[in-house]
Amino acid sequence: MSLDAFTDSVDKAVSSFFEPIATWLGEVVFYAVPVGGTDLPLIVAWLVVAGLIFTGWFGFVQFRKFLLAVDVVRGKYDEKGSAGEVNHFQALTAAVSGTVGLGNIAGVAVAVSIGGPGATFWMILCGLLGMATKFVEVTLGVKYREVHADGTVSGGPMHYLPKGLADRFGKNGKTFGKVLAVLASFMILFFGLFGGNLFQVNQSYAQLVSVAGGEDGAIGSSTGALFFGILIAALVGIVLLGGIRSIANVTSKLVPSMAGIYIVACLIVILVNITAVPDALVSIVEGAFNPEGVAGGVLGALIIGFKRAAFSNEAGLGSAPIAHSAVKTKHPASEGLVALLEPFIDTVIICTMTALTIVIANPASWAEAREDQSIGGVTITSDAFGTVLPWFPYILTLAVMLFAISTVLTWGYYCLKAWTHLFGRSKASELTFKVIYTLFAVAGSLLTLQTLIDMADAVLFMLAVINIIGLYLLAPVVKRELNSFLEFVRARDAGEIDEADEDQEPVKSTA
Repeated sequence: MSLDAFTDSVDKAVSSFFEPIATWLGEVVFYAVPVGGTDLPLIVAWLVVAGLIFTGWFGFVQFRKFLLAVDVVRGKYDEKGSAGEVNHFQALTAAVSGTVGLGNIAGVAVAVSIGGPGATFWMILCGLLGMATKFVEVTLGVKYREVHADGTVSGGPMHYLPKGLADRFGKNGKTFGKVLAVLASFMILFFGLFGGNLFQVNQSYAQLVSVAGGEDGAIGSSTGALFFGILIAALVGIVLLGGIRSIANVTSKLVPSMAGIYIVACLIVILVNITAVPDALVSIVEGAFNPEGVAGGVLGALIIGFKRAAFSNEAGLGSAPIAHSAVKTKHPASEGLVALLEPFIDTVIICTMTALTIVIANPASWAEAREDQSIGGVTITSDAFGTVLPWFPYILTLAVMLFAISTVLTWGYYCLKAWTHLFGRSKASELTFKVIYTLFAVAGSLLTLQTLIDMADAVLFMLAVINIIGLYLLAPVVKRELNSFLEFVRARDAGEIDEADEDQEPVKSTA
């Protein structure tokens, strides 16, 4: 049996077994109710409402403290002797690399195809609301992280749910939190293996094949796919062995590079069509409140925009606190403020640049997708760039590769923390996980396993239900931490303490 025949048989066998489960799970998690002529997925409403509540609860922290967040990333308020493994900038880029990916390229094209240009407006609004949610969950991630004897750090919902609920509600809260922590660990692990690893490798290989002669090209064969998978797996395995410091070192270079390449390409298209910018902006605003040809009218455009933004920036899902928890700081809210920049970069900047590029370039494939109400996808984005840069598919391939590798690395770290929470931190346990994860990277170029990827999406968004309940219950803790950090900032700016002052109370941790 050839390699192609074997992988096809595995794909079909897995799909036939898991398809009923995936279908049922998707119907439950993404259950939608008819509103104003369109369908509103309740999980999207759950995420958006959380953003609204936390925005109000913390007094529009994402706007009032935006410049302070930038100062923290720059290292202005670093403290010597802080526990942790990476600095604020590295923690931010590690987390951003897990969210910035194909959703920013293909997902945005879907949004403006189904929801029209106006979906961009609502996508931006959802990103701004998500900044507040991200601030809350990351502050808790640092507050209740564990600093191990070897200096490594573990954090995320599997830590702040049991510890935080125990702090607030005692024994019963601790028991409830432990159950939630196990569920959260399983969900993160499952999504990471299939959505954060296999899917990313699969799609990056598909894009590479498309610009290298297709299936009849040099790497279109099963041998080429196997070679690509092994190469990516080797790169991922080497970086994973180095832990979060190694991942942060790589992503702190990859993320600015891939974002820079992509944004420059967007700017080229926009500048070439500079006279069309005013009309494009008008169509985005008008389309948000008076969309034409969109099912559900204004509400339809709003739902599409919110849905794509929620799927893109992952605010409220509990994944980002895992990376942010490794930061060197004594004040949890300092990293919470850094984290609110994440949805701004992912959704407000990169997603908006993609949408604006498509609207301005107005490729024929976008018009066809809007007329047919079809999904479209990455081809629309590629065609938009192709109107000005005929060679852009090659640049897009490079961007997709960088997006995919950085996402695989970050989710590898997320999965490792979930794995060790479930199975322990022994060297044998960690090595077992890393071997499994690298094998999944090889499988990504050979298999699609679309059914399992669909299941992984549903499982990840189930995590949002658990996580946000915990965020509501622990919001008073976050408010205290924010006030503590703001007092520290005031004292540092007033010269009452300096960088060498190590008398500040360290964050709660377990050695």
